[in-house]
Amino acid sequence: MTKKSIYYRLLTSTIFVFIISFGVNNQANADTIKVGVSMPLTGNFAVPGTKHLEGYKTCVDVINRSGGWLDREVELVVNDNRSDTETAISQYERFINVDKVDLTFGTFSSKLTFPISPILAKYNSIHPIPSGGALRIFSQGHKNLFYFQASAAEYVGSNMVGLLNELVASEDKPTRAALVHADDFFANSIATGLLGNEVRMPGSGDLVEDMAPGYIASAGMEVVYHEQWPEEGFSDWLVLANSIKRSKADLVIALMASPEEASQFARALKIVKHNPKHLILSQGTQAEFLEALGDSAEGIIIMSAYHADAPYKGLLGGNQMNNSDFVAEYHINNGKLPDEDVAITYALCQGIDQAVRATGSLDNQKLMDWLHARTPEDPVQTVLGNFSWDERGLPLDKSFLMVQWQNDRLEFVYPTNEFQAQDIISPKPEW
Repeated sequence: MTKKSIYYRLLTSTIFVFIISFGVNNQANADTIKVGVSMPLTGNFAVPGTKHLEGYKTCVDVINRSGGWLDREVELVVNDNRSDTETAISQYERFINVDKVDLTFGTFSSKLTFPISPILAKYNSIHPIPSGGALRIFSQGHKNLFYFQASAAEYVGSNMVGLLNELVASEDKPTRAALVHADDFFANSIATGLLGNEVRMPGSGDLVEDMAPGYIASAGMEVVYHEQWPEEGFSDWLVLANSIKRSKADLVIALMASPEEASQFARALKIVKHNPKHLILSQGTQAEFLEALGDSAEGIIIMSAYHADAPYKGLLGGNQMNNSDFVAEYHINNGKLPDEDVAITYALCQGIDQAVRATGSLDNQKLMDWLHARTPEDPVQTVLGNFSWDERGLPLDKSFLMVQWQNDRLEFVYPTNEFQAQDIISPKPEW
């Protein structure tokens, strides 16, 4: 046999093996269940977006260790939307029309969730939402929405002032409030409820809800300062802090989209030595916030969807996965406690896992019908507690938790009927 014929046989054999191998690998990939996730891994929302993805991945790892869904492995198809609206829209279109995913999981922030919601509704794809609580999202008439947090952003103020009314001694109750916030979909929505403004649909201007008189006014406080900063590129934190100081506000509420903004704002208040009786933030539960502020975090109150001490019972992979189990496993693997950005998406994934197992199906309509049929007596069970939803997709009988940094630990303080709460530090220690 000539060298040429030997070479030809080796080459054709190699090509044949490659083709067989490629076919097997493609068949294996075809047999996986694909879940599309567009998440902000860079840009303004990179920190919470990255942690949201970690929650999804952690949950899917547990599902696959338990045999997957319908005896098939679950695969996350992940794209970075760079915190950009148009990119997120195109990625969800691609998930459905090009990647042919079986399901999609939601993204981070109301800014990104609002524009992608009509896309998923158009294809009748289930839209479980981890972080996107602006009331306008749930007022479009879509029937595929399921929010895996406590309530719409416009209602968050009820817990903020509820804490002050119920837990703060009369001599420490604030009377002069400063409200500052990013020009962010979610932050603006919380501010709407606090100030008592109208909620209207973009474009049409249709009235969704009138929040008058607003939670601040209903608590007997005067708004002495209100400021909105640009969503991107804002750096005048000291100017903002000095303006608040001049207002003599004894309550400061600051609403932002990222923990970096929360730490920058708090540091600015410290530098100008403004000491309100109470400082309430919408971000700051993350370890990164504590690392940035150190002892200066003491006494700061933050709204949160999650707390590691919550005695909530849950299911995952067909097995019990309570919050305590989740905390223990996460601590073993990461050497720290999970924060809300990880827990929120983990809980969402738990809910969809329960729907898939209950229906024995990946049919989006069947999954939606099963979730719509949940009630407070027969809920989805997660590390964030129990979930059932109204016709808009908002959870029933749930409210945000209020937590406070105490001795370098995030303690749950309100509402006190939720589970065992720690005594509140009041007023906040001076800087």
